[in-house]
Amino acid sequence: MKKDKLHIHWYPGHIAKAEKQLKSQLSLVDAVIEVVDARLPLSSSYDNITGLLGEKPRLILLNKADLTDANELNKFARILEEKNGFPVLKSDAKNSKDLNVIVKKVIELSEPRIQAIMAKGLLRRPARVMVVGMPNVGKSSIINKLTKSSKTKIGAKAGVTRQQQWVRINPQLDLLDTPGIIPMKQEDQLRAKKLAFVNAVSENAYSNEIVAKELLALLEGKYSEIVKNFYKTDSLSLEDIAKSRNWITSGGNPDIERTAVFLLRDFREGKIGKFILDEI
Repeated sequence: MKKDKLHIHWYPGHIAKAEKQLKSQLSLVDAVIEVVDARLPLSSSYDNITGLLGEKPRLILLNKADLTDANELNKFARILEEKNGFPVLKSDAKNSKDLNVIVKKVIELSEPRIQAIMAKGLLRRPARVMVVGMPNVGKSSIINKLTKSSKTKIGAKAGVTRQQQWVRINPQLDLLDTPGIIPMKQEDQLRAKKLAFVNAVSENAYSNEIVAKELLALLEGKYSEIVKNFYKTDSLSLEDIAKSRNWITSGGNPDIERTAVFLLRDFREGKIGKFILDEI
């Protein structure tokens, strides 16, 4: 890889194996919670999600909504609802204010399958759901959020492998406590870059300096003044930010690597501002 050009080669595990495992998990549940990163409401969702999940009803959860502009995110939420035909909720894994809403919605989505089971003469059982999404969008955080108030493990079920553990959220809902990973080849380099910006791609796949420069280039077009004000600089370059923060090497040059690391950290933690990197 050239020093001045970003090209991300990233394959999260063996894709065929991961898809097979996910489909095996999907056969166990009535509905799914699809987690996407709210900063990338389009880029962090899987294009062929219907082909992967089939007709399985799903709740689309825009995670890390606290790191985005609320009004802009509402527009994306409406677009996703119209495109997919499933409910979309904004969420923040750091608090549980929306926990009851999430639980109620997935129970509603599961009800048609529960009714079909009962129509066959079987007794009503709790809805069974799982959390799915691309790597590092916050699936485990959402699972932890859902299970925080209920740590009741109910173990393996009939016809379910012993590795699959379930948590009783309430009398109406059981949650598979392992996330379903949607693997994805990064053939679209613009999408790959955006995923790298939010730390949804392994750091082994890229250089901090190159990714930081690409991030600045993207932010300059939409959020230039916000970034300049945060770093107290007149232009958006790693060199100028380093000088503004007095991050200088022993040789008197701007410490570009340190600046890149801090820029990416500041962006990912929402310190610079609340951004959405996708375009409607």
